[in-house]
Amino acid sequence: TSSLPEVCGRICPQERLCEGACVRGKKGSLPVPTGALEAFTTQYERSKQGVNIPVGKFTGKKVAIIGAGPAGLGCAEQLLRKGHAVTIFDSKPAPGGLLVYGIPNFKLAKEVFFCRWADFEKAGVKFVGSTTIGKDRTIDQLFEEGYAAVFVGVGVGIDAKMEVPGEDLAGVYEGTDFLVRANMDLNLLPEDKRQRPPIGKRVAVIGGGDTASDCLRSALRMGAEQVMCLYRRTEQEMPGGKKDRQMAKEEGAQYRFLTQPVKFIAGEDGRLAAIDCIEMKLGEPDATGRRKPVPVEGSNFSIAVDTAIKALGYWPDPLIGESTPGLEVHDWGLISVVDKETGATSRAGVFAGGDDVTGPDLVVTAMVAGRKAAAAIDRYLGW
Repeated sequence: TSSLPEVCGRICPQERLCEGACVRGKKGSLPVPTGALEAFTTQYERSKQGVNIPVGKFTGKKVAIIGAGPAGLGCAEQLLRKGHAVTIFDSKPAPGGLLVYGIPNFKLAKEVFFCRWADFEKAGVKFVGSTTIGKDRTIDQLFEEGYAAVFVGVGVGIDAKMEVPGEDLAGVYEGTDFLVRANMDLNLLPEDKRQRPPIGKRVAVIGGGDTASDCLRSALRMGAEQVMCLYRRTEQEMPGGKKDRQMAKEEGAQYRFLTQPVKFIAGEDGRLAAIDCIEMKLGEPDATGRRKPVPVEGSNFSIAVDTAIKALGYWPDPLIGESTPGLEVHDWGLISVVDKETGATSRAGVFAGGDDVTGPDLVVTAMVAGRKAAAAIDRYLGW
């Protein structure tokens, strides 16, 4: 029931999902360690007999998948089982999406993913990297090349901005750029990115999600002596997983809640030297039900830092929506689907799923969306 069992077994927040729903846990015992079992059984099977993706009898149809992350891979695995030929296009030179270019090695070793990727290659998946759909090619061109259907699973890859003074100073990093340069094999990066980011001794990470936890733990591993998370709400409102946050604390990360950066300050050398902040308090709930943080007048203060990392969430890339006539988008570029269960869009033959439809969510959620879309694509192709 999983296209990426060794991945999900290691990185999913099981305490919020399967283990959180476990009857044993609800009755006062420890829940069944589903994540550890999922990772172990896959590793055991691989060590004994190998892992194969069953491939159905070839239907004569080929499908283009845009995005080699969890949604695209979930879709590809199911389409292979149905006998369709699959080509995956991705803007990065290597497959994996955030599994390779976003999640640090200490959470998911790259070799774990690439072992699974080898199963896809063995099953016949073709990969076309360093190709941005909407720029290098369009969806219309993919149809002209003979693809009978297209699945879009590109995620949301643009880091959200703070829109405060000094945001572009040297020493202020986007979360994604920092994680990639801190954790990736530098040979897989463009030439201008093939060096670890200099971070100094004092690092501030701004945000409260899983990316923030990853940045905190990465900075500690890079030798920073003081690593602090700044978050504008309280810990109870943090969207990131408790397990990752607890590990960050155990490794030495500090947290300062109800704190909002308002300006990045440069030193004499032009690099970041401090962050001006203001204390916050929680006001009335907003439209999502979360209490809105409100500035406390006169509570401004500064924190001396060498590096700031913005881990504020992600926005969708508008390229595909802008380059595909008839494809409807909404909410800053998220792709609109006419049926959430199938991923069908307003454009015939184009399906979508994962974060580019829902906004940032879990790896397993994106993978499931891709699997559901594959079933719909199979029906669309008449099989």
